[in-house]
Amino acid sequence: MKIVVLMGSPNKNGSTAILVDSFVQGAAEAGHNCEVIDICRADIHPCTGCVRCGYEGPCVQKDDVEVIRGKLLSADMVVFATPLYYYGMTAQLKAVVDRFCAYNSSLNGRHLKSALLTVAWNADDWTFEALTAHYKTLVRYIHFEDMGMVLGYGCGTPAMTKRSKYPQEAFQLGRSL
Repeated sequence: MKIVVLMGSPNKNGSTAILVDSFVQGAAEAGHNCEVIDICRADIHPCTGCVRCGYEGPCVQKDDVEVIRGKLLSADMVVFATPLYYYGMTAQLKAVVDRFCAYNSSLNGRHLKSALLTVAWNADDWTFEALTAHYKTLVRYIHFEDMGMVLGYGCGTPAMTKRSKYPQEAFQLGRSL
């Protein structure tokens, strides 16, 4: 299976990267091919809402979203990886998701598998409610097949994350595919 990981953390060596590395290792052991796209270092502009794409044409903005589009439309699975920023995904990842509108029908027709990897300092039971609701809505709307979520409660620093159970959960998720 070809898996594209949309790495939405601006911290290259942070807790989200730990989960991504673990997931990729597990998926590789299961024989899958993973490509991690560091969207925080890509040239991505926010959607302007002009709808000149007609929800299925080329976007008028010429940036790295076209590369991401090609990779997603040739993949079997997409993984959304993000630290929790004010109870949602990072702005960088949200900008990529918003730009899905320019290839909405094509993306819908792919019926990709999907997963969510996320971390937060907070460990309250409600910490991930808004983010998981958003993710589940994307899954439903774009006809993704949810393969699972790793919700890293109490992962405020890389050291905290490494000591937690969440890297192993991410590995197992990748390995189980």
